[in-house]
Amino acid sequence: MFLTILLQAAAGSAIAKMGAAIAASIAVIGASMGISRIGSSALESIARQPESASDIRSGMLLAAALIEGVAMFAVIVCLLVLFV
Repeated sequence: MFLTILLQAAAGSAIAKMGAAIAASIAVIGASMGISRIGSSALESIARQPESASDIRSGMLLAAALIEGVAMFAVIVCLLVLFV
């Protein structure tokens, strides 16, 4: 009986670790896709209107920073699930 409870607790812990790892990887993959899309759109916009390059660049950097912040928040939440 005790062994069964111990094995179930270990399996639950392993599943939680695997779920946290999958969630962190999905968050990072989503952020990288978003930043790459922002970068390609910004380069295309700069190529079409070179005179507004500074405005486009500043907007791109702001959006990329916000996406990175959300990705870091998701990874931290996954680490909290993993260790707490």
